[in-house]
Amino acid sequence: MVSVPGFERITFDPHVMGGRACICGTRVTVSLILNLIANGMTTEETIEAYPYLDPEDIAQALHYAAWLAEESVYTLEPKAA
Repeated sequence: MVSVPGFERITFDPHVMGGRACICGTRVTVSLILNLIANGMTTEETIEAYPYLDPEDIAQALHYAAWLAEESVYTLEPKAA
């Protein structure tokens, strides 16, 4: 099991959910949490549906996604002929 420094609640295990980012100790993927929130579910509703999660788990999943989205994108210039 591997975690990302600064994201102690997010782990990767090749034997759990195919190695996708999960909340530590669960089979709940970060992408599931993001989809639930993106589709209008509140933190409270998410915890009601998954009572073994904490509000901090939801917050860290959102922070992790924001961290991933900070990547830089560089456009390539066409090579001069």
